[in-house]
Amino acid sequence: MAKSSARDSIKLTSVDELFSTEESRADSQREKVLDIPLSEISDFPNHPFKVKADEAMLEMADSVKQYGVLVPGLVRPKPDGGYEMVAGHRRKKASELAGKETMPCIVRQLDDDKATIIMVDSNLQRESILPSEKAFAYKMKLEALNRKAGRPSKENYCQVGNNFEGKTSNDIIAEQSADSSRQIARYIRLTELIPSLLEMADEKQIAFNPAVELSYLAENEQQDLYNTMQSEDCTPSLAQAQRMKKLSQDGRLSVDVIFSILTEEKPNQKEKFNIQRERIDRFFPKNFSEKQKEDLIVQLLESWYKKRQREQER
Repeated sequence: MAKSSARDSIKLTSVDELFSTEESRADSQREKVLDIPLSEISDFPNHPFKVKADEAMLEMADSVKQYGVLVPGLVRPKPDGGYEMVAGHRRKKASELAGKETMPCIVRQLDDDKATIIMVDSNLQRESILPSEKAFAYKMKLEALNRKAGRPSKENYCQVGNNFEGKTSNDIIAEQSADSSRQIARYIRLTELIPSLLEMADEKQIAFNPAVELSYLAENEQQDLYNTMQSEDCTPSLAQAQRMKKLSQDGRLSVDVIFSILTEEKPNQKEKFNIQRERIDRFFPKNFSEKQKEDLIVQLLESWYKKRQREQER
């Protein structure tokens, strides 16, 4: 019985291994750039970055048509065949627009978390990124880092527990991006917005800071807010968004309250009355302060108003 076990454990060297050199075996393990049919490359699941056929994309397509794809994409093999794009979605789209059938790609074995981190990092280097793209990209990377560190999947985004030499996952991401740990957490808050409000944030119809505050509203409250903004053609200021957040947390935010807040006059909406200084300075003594000038103008106006009222009463 023991002899049989020993015999079974012996691993015979294959013919290929017998006649291959160390150099050829190393070469077989080395990554290569392959021309892969575009039809065999699928997009990364839940890819957070939008790939639009805008002017920049059309320019890229012209370049690909003339010179080809100069920087290979990065793909990973799929278990059921074909490949999954990790980095190079825009190059793939440009290749399609240029009429290409294949695209040069590096094929690399990657697990889900490593692929997610590479996908996010490669796209965050772009110059123009929408708030929603950053929001979902940071969230995906944060969740991947948490899984790699063995942390619970649902945690507070600002304090995700310590590992990595006492650093939070947000800190790790911040070291690799232009945003601070706090700002990353604020971007991730945007993923709690309903699609219509998130789109308004992307189009800068709602400023970033108010959008973050509005993300704390319940989904039905956000929908009521969006409907009111559309009907009244207005958007909330930061102060108004903060008030709605507080009212929501207290359970006192209703459609009527949203309407009353949005339709109140904002300080920057009040019409200002300005008089050019050179038109009035000559009427005041040189030693008059701004306050004295203002008081005198108001006194004169009051006198004129009272005189006008007396004349109308006659």
